[in-house]
Amino acid sequence: MSSITFARNERLRTVKAGYAGNKRFGSQFANGDALYNPDFSNVFRWKFLTKNPQKAEKKADTWVPAVVDCTAFLRSKADGLVWLGHASFVLRTGGVTLLFDPILFDSRFLRRRHPLPCRPEELTNIDYLLLSHGHRDHLDEASFGLLARQNPQLRVLTGLGMAPVLRGMARAPAVQEAGWWQQYDLGPGAPLEICYLPAAHWYRRGLADTNKALWGSFLIRAQDKLLYFAADSSYAGHFEEIERQFGPIDICLIGIGAYKPAFMMQHSHTNPHEAAKAANVLRAGHVVPMHHGTFDLSDEPASEPLRTFRDVATGGMLRGELHAPAVGEVLPWAEWE
Repeated sequence: MSSITFARNERLRTVKAGYAGNKRFGSQFANGDALYNPDFSNVFRWKFLTKNPQKAEKKADTWVPAVVDCTAFLRSKADGLVWLGHASFVLRTGGVTLLFDPILFDSRFLRRRHPLPCRPEELTNIDYLLLSHGHRDHLDEASFGLLARQNPQLRVLTGLGMAPVLRGMARAPAVQEAGWWQQYDLGPGAPLEICYLPAAHWYRRGLADTNKALWGSFLIRAQDKLLYFAADSSYAGHFEEIERQFGPIDICLIGIGAYKPAFMMQHSHTNPHEAAKAANVLRAGHVVPMHHGTFDLSDEPASEPLRTFRDVATGGMLRGELHAPAVGEVLPWAEWE
């Protein structure tokens, strides 16, 4: 039986009282208290034994998000929030620029269904790169290498165990790892706070590295607002824990796509109804959906996640105000009440 230990970055502040650190079974991080190893027989079942009842509908659904150019914003110092597609965002607050989970290029297994709203070369002057976890639709070597070259001042904020992964990709800038419920050290006088928080997910990039690095979500406190980036997560009790720790969230960025078939996806992502439930539990005042429309990862038709999420909102089942931006559209988050 694997030994059980608890891990955290002892140089960082733990914001949740009494939290011992992330539980590990041997070298694998637990998903909270339990060890979760995805059953990859489900991949075979999905790809070869399961018929998609929406196959024809999915094939006919050619919807893609609208795209507008955000180059002017990137070259400015204005506050704003921009969705680059999938789970990639640029957030600027008081002249500080943050970039979340950037995927800038196509790869063998991931091909964008819509263009980026800017040239990758425009992503300069990035202060913090926030990497929620190491799955390939959130972190790829080409994107990370370009960003490291273009931003020598870049500071990477991520989870435990990720630094060796990143240093194997590029001549890595400063990397700061955190466990759940830990606050990153941004130095004295920093105009914002960033915490690494739980997510119900898992890690794997290769054949023998399952759960060797941590996954999580981010909370940013800036301009007297709380912005929560849910990253990849299934619906679980951590949403209630986050609300109990921090109170109402002002702005919630949450995934609504890649949820069918349920036997394959339900332990990795939230569907639109679960995303709304999570945002409601967080008492989010504003909700920005993500993780849909950019890559073909699952069986639901392309337009279904956002269409369903809008139906939930118009039906009065979403507490916060829904913002469904075009890719590249600048959202004035700092002005939202």
